[in-house]
Amino acid sequence: MGEEQEPEPQSQVEAEAVHQDDGLDLARAAARAAAGSMPKGVRRRRTGGPRRRTDSQVSGSHPDQRDPQLLGSQLERLVAERGWELELRVRGVFARWPELVGEEVGAHCTPEAFTDGKLTVRTDSTAWATQLKLLAPALVRRLNEELGHGTVTLIDIVGPHLPRGVGGRRRTRDSRGPRDTYG
Repeated sequence: MGEEQEPEPQSQVEAEAVHQDDGLDLARAAARAAAGSMPKGVRRRRTGGPRRRTDSQVSGSHPDQRDPQLLGSQLERLVAERGWELELRVRGVFARWPELVGEEVGAHCTPEAFTDGKLTVRTDSTAWATQLKLLAPALVRRLNEELGHGTVTLIDIVGPHLPRGVGGRRRTRDSRGPRDTYG
């Protein structure tokens, strides 16, 4: 009884549990454990070489959403998603103002704001403000042709910015100061 012997394994599992010096037995056991722990139907990712697509993204000769898109179509989509159509049309009218109202009228008045169907137009003199008030119905009709029916409902015409006649040595009491026709 002086020498101890290793007990012989009684089953296949115990036989594999005996450690070998080269370490292959540990690698095999780890691989079996990993293969057994994965649910059925799940594919493992390959670690080397080119990747294969396992999902529904399959490249083909037909265009799809992953292909490069034209800039114009993407801008149209963005404008539609954000609801900027009317704002862009109004800004286009502001940019083409002299073309829409005529060169002479466009030289003496400019659009300032558009909110809730009301277009504010500033003139460079009170005479042009009066003239534009007479042209307002035709102007509303023309703008609605450009922007869509019922977009512009009212044109608010304001006169020029003028200095206030507040002081000075030769000022009369209760005077309103200089007007745009002064001088």
